[in-house]
Amino acid sequence: MTPEEYVETVLALVERIPPGRVMSYGAVADALAERSGRASARLVGSIMARHGGGVPWHRVVTSAGRLPPGHEVEARARLRAEGCPLRAAGVDMSAASWWPDEGM
Repeated sequence: MTPEEYVETVLALVERIPPGRVMSYGAVADALAERSGRASARLVGSIMARHGGGVPWHRVVTSAGRLPPGHEVEARARLRAEGCPLRAAGVDMSAASWWPDEGM
């Protein structure tokens, strides 16, 4: 998979995250690792920072549930509007985490 194809694959997966649910950067990387040969949460974060404006970027958070840096207020408002379970520092990962179905 080329770097450009990986960017498109990451964005396509993020588009599939249902409203009110989230995935961590690492979970996105893990979900695509077998197909892509890549497994880097940092790379997913970089892709989201550079190319994520057209997808529901607010649904990708850290593994601890922290919201995207620099966009915490907007992300919290969007997630709250979707009914996502929140905690003081971010998202309640045990209640809000989502994983794609097997035949991605």
